[in-house]
Amino acid sequence: MEKQSKKSIFINPLIKENAILINLLGMCPVLGVTTSINNALGMGVAVILVLFCTNTFISLIRKWVPDEVRIPVFIVIIACFVTMIEYLMKAFTPDLASNLGLFIPMITVNCIILGRAEAFASKNTVVDSMLDGLGTGIGFLGSCLLLAFFREVLGTGGISFNNPFTGKQLFSFLPLEAIKMPIFVQTSGAFMMFGLILGVFFAIQLKIEESKKLKEKKAKENLAKEVK
Repeated sequence: MEKQSKKSIFINPLIKENAILINLLGMCPVLGVTTSINNALGMGVAVILVLFCTNTFISLIRKWVPDEVRIPVFIVIIACFVTMIEYLMKAFTPDLASNLGLFIPMITVNCIILGRAEAFASKNTVVDSMLDGLGTGIGFLGSCLLLAFFREVLGTGGISFNNPFTGKQLFSFLPLEAIKMPIFVQTSGAFMMFGLILGVFFAIQLKIEESKKLKEKKAKENLAKEVK
């Protein structure tokens, strides 16, 4: 297997190997918490911290964990870090922690976290594992924010943002309040909006691939003409 550069380890999970938009992993919290940008940001940051910490720690101890028990060990490590982050959120951002509810402890069983621990951190160096955790986490956060933005704008008519530490509203901008569609902040709206975003995302990807193939074809034709 060809070794990836540190740049590609960090960048690939952002778009090319995005856990949400490409691999469709960890969808439960994404669809559940993206009713607002506040919640999406809180969940995204929590996942980044868990991924970074678990990838780092698992990479550090990977040589001492027997293969027979590695999955249970990984789950215990993930659960420990999730619990710490949950308590920190309850202590410093109680309103946000209340809004996210059970989705915070559910990070423990998020297949993205365990998947990166098993597929990457258990086989690579600490630095590479840290970069992979950051890249995957930021990709997750970006996907959550993208979905939350459209759901909140269409569902409430605009955007509101609260201070995560005090819970006080910092600003509210509701230019479309008169034509808001509350279905988009409901469960069914989450599936509808996610489907629309996926459709646009894959359409753009196909267009980019077609453009690349066309350029390669023209380059080969030009090369063939020059040879003749």
